[in-house]
Amino acid sequence: MKNQSQSKSLRLAEKGFIILGLSFFSGIFGVYSLGLVLPEAVVTLIRFIIWGMSSILVCVFWKSTIITVSRNILICILTALAFVSFSWSEFPDFTLFNARNILMMTSFSLYFAIRFSLKEQVQLVASTLFLGSIISTIFALGYPEIGIHGADGLGEHLGAWKGIYGHKNGLGSMMVLSSLTFFLLPKENSHLYKWAGFIFSVILMVLSTSKTSLVISFVLILIIIFYKNFRWQGKISVIFTNIGILILGCLSVLVLTYWIELLTALGRDPSLTGRTPLWGYVLIRLMERPLLGYGRGAFWAPNSQYAAEIGEAISPGWVPPHAHNGFVDLALDVGLIGFSLFLISYFTVFLRALKQAYATKNPEKLWSLVYLIFLAMNNLTESLLLHGANLYWVLFTTVVFTLNQKSNLHTT
Repeated sequence: MKNQSQSKSLRLAEKGFIILGLSFFSGIFGVYSLGLVLPEAVVTLIRFIIWGMSSILVCVFWKSTIITVSRNILICILTALAFVSFSWSEFPDFTLFNARNILMMTSFSLYFAIRFSLKEQVQLVASTLFLGSIISTIFALGYPEIGIHGADGLGEHLGAWKGIYGHKNGLGSMMVLSSLTFFLLPKENSHLYKWAGFIFSVILMVLSTSKTSLVISFVLILIIIFYKNFRWQGKISVIFTNIGILILGCLSVLVLTYWIELLTALGRDPSLTGRTPLWGYVLIRLMERPLLGYGRGAFWAPNSQYAAEIGEAISPGWVPPHAHNGFVDLALDVGLIGFSLFLISYFTVFLRALKQAYATKNPEKLWSLVYLIFLAMNNLTESLLLHGANLYWVLFTTVVFTLNQKSNLHTT
């Protein structure tokens, strides 16, 4: 009885650690969110607790770690390539300093995948984002200078909620993930909890005024409903149909989000708010170093001549922080070699996720497929792959590690 009680306590501690880690990677401790009220030493301590504990834990469960790594060689090579990219970076110190994020994200996602089943993963992501939505509401109402854009009457996006995620788009994006996880919660979860979490996510999405987030959420919910009601098992047409859904979903995000800009040049730039000329300049630069790229984050590093030149060409005095496209930035970081490794890993796991989604009626089994589609959509106009330490890459590698291992690796 005592051993059983200890086992439950340890499992609860593991779940608490996962929620802390997911919260950290979601950005709630960033310099424009809770980092404004927490001492820098506390944020640094949280970072190293997550990194240290996840590194120790994957070593403790070394057998499962070795099995999982051996089945995911390509994503591990990509991770290693991003880490060693400091050796060809023009800002090696900057790239090496930020390489710690790669190690931290990889060790955490490895631990998350080998210790928790897919069902538990969906539940823990939902719990994390529900907690984030509650804290975001508290700060927006009680501390608007942190939780709402322009609460002091200055700045952009006046009145838009950003919660504890530092920016309205950050809040909107996290609430998209929240709405999806609550919509796909396992059947044994309370219906009240499921729908309260889902509705709360949508409300915060609206308050964030993030148009892209609303569009992505709407499109993905339609896709989920489609998958739940139409299944063609055993037919090769399934693969082509779903790749078509992926492509159409991505195109719909661009069209529905920027339809005004695409139809008219009045008011706002008809070039996706300046993104297309930015991508054009960046791709020209990429062709100067096509194989290995510029090193992780080096192209947009402080004092980078490339960022300054591109910004000056588009809008004098502006220095872009990234390419506003996760796939382009990934190619800049690790070149076409690294980008090819990512594409192979992505579409391999996409097919596995597709097979899993069509072979079950359990809603949580749709999570992997829906998340992969979300990742593609969200990175069309934002840089949310290897940029910094972020939840998106953590969840992507977790999905990859989870789908390429046997279920008996998990301890539930």
